[in-house]
Amino acid sequence: MLIDHLDNVTIATIVAAGVLLAGAMVLGVWKYQQILASPDGQAHVYVDIAHRAALMYSFATLVLAALVALSAWPAWVNAASVAVAVFFFVAAIGSYILHGALRDTSNQFRPRPAAVVRAFMVALIIGEVGSVVVLVAGVIVAWGR
Repeated sequence: MLIDHLDNVTIATIVAAGVLLAGAMVLGVWKYQQILASPDGQAHVYVDIAHRAALMYSFATLVLAALVALSAWPAWVNAASVAVAVFFFVAAIGSYILHGALRDTSNQFRPRPAAVVRAFMVALIIGEVGSVVVLVAGVIVAWGR
């Protein structure tokens, strides 16, 4: 079986992708319910964003799994990189779910967010981009061997 040839970090990352995809399916049901109940036939903007983001992040997590499988880095580096990226994927989806449930805004950055939100966004950018750069570098190093 193929799974016997994959390391634990790759398998865990694939499982995370599956969990995100399952979550996206549930969010799709919520979106559908809102579309049916809405006079204009649309779900709240953040319910729609949560659904689409969860779908996108599930597939992005599969890309992370492929990068991990090909990376030259030790398992702990790959695991840390995936953990950081997936943490921020889930945190972003969670914030969209919160705004969709509260129906409190159509733009979470207006009015200008508090310093804590701006700091979180900087951490998200550094965490997501940094994680991918680390994993891509691991693949490049492995490729060059």
